[in-house]
Amino acid sequence: MSEIVMNAEVRQVTGKKSKRIRWEGNIPGVYYAHGEENIPLQVPKQSLDPLIYTSETHVIDLRVGNTSKKAILRDVQFDPISDRPMHFDLQGLREDEEITLEVPVVLTGGTAIGVREGGLLQHIMHKIKLSCLPKNIPGKIEINVSELAMNKSVHVGELTVPNVTILENKEDSVVAVVPPTVQKEATPEAVAAAATTAEAPKEPEVVGKGKKPEEGAEAAAGAKEEKKKSA
Repeated sequence: MSEIVMNAEVRQVTGKKSKRIRWEGNIPGVYYAHGEENIPLQVPKQSLDPLIYTSETHVIDLRVGNTSKKAILRDVQFDPISDRPMHFDLQGLREDEEITLEVPVVLTGGTAIGVREGGLLQHIMHKIKLSCLPKNIPGKIEINVSELAMNKSVHVGELTVPNVTILENKEDSVVAVVPPTVQKEATPEAVAAAATTAEAPKEPEVVGKGKKPEEGAEAAAGAKEEKKKSA
């Protein structure tokens, strides 16, 4: 796994005042490690780009002043509108302590056999959670899908990564080739039935039963008048 050098400065302002740091083109962050005090940092945005926009995990050679520390990028917070990084967390590494992290899954081998037969490739798990010593952190987990046939999949339990403990369910599928979804064509009988239903005249909607109150009163008055005339 490759290392990336990150030159950082100790951040003098915290909280809401960190907005000024972003206006100046820098991103605020923090370094933390077991048994050490947290260090507030700031780095130029371009220093984060190789760590954010990548398909590999990198160990960071963090340099602050005259000190150098090994770390990994643990978290990045983004602005929900601009998608610009707003804050980052670096976790320090100790040579003798295992660390838990997620490593990207990269598919290799070109087009799978099942896809050439008309199937669809589903990349289900894009990262795998594992635990290992810092020296054994894999940059990525590669899966060759060239021989993956229709209705076949690669499960977590089939992955082989030296010197690491995979912390995912062994039965979970990482990648699979599935048949395409085929929509059934409507039969002539179903089409005819639908057309008949659509063309059939609708009955008038019944708003309410009985006569309106005023209509009932007028009818009663008319009946009384007729009765007088006949008398």
